[in-house]
Amino acid sequence: MEIDRTDVVAEVTAAFVGYEQALVAGDAERICGYFWDSEATVRFGLADHQYGLDEQRKWRAVQPPLPPGRRLVDTVVTAFGSDLAVVTTRFGYADGATTGRQTQTWVRLSEGWRIVTAHVSEPQSPDVG
Repeated sequence: MEIDRTDVVAEVTAAFVGYEQALVAGDAERICGYFWDSEATVRFGLADHQYGLDEQRKWRAVQPPLPPGRRLVDTVVTAFGSDLAVVTTRFGYADGATTGRQTQTWVRLSEGWRIVTAHVSEPQSPDVG
């Protein structure tokens, strides 16, 4: 298996950038378009979880916009062969430190690159047990 084929990394990076643009814009329909339309799709958020894209659509429809000034650091795209990649990044907002973590597994499907599982978290502060 070839790791980090340049063309695959570029394709997934472009898809990830599009996803982030939709996320910052608060475009729920476009965000969901980057996910695999399947009951097997899983997303774990900060205080939520969705199993299947239908659950995510319902959840996204009622979510407030992100705080302004979202920024990403240390984004890494690792491709495994021609049809699978993992994207990891850390994120923060203008009014705080970069603390959040985000991982997405992308798979090339017949309709294009789609997120099949995602996990978003923020570490607890050191003074929390």
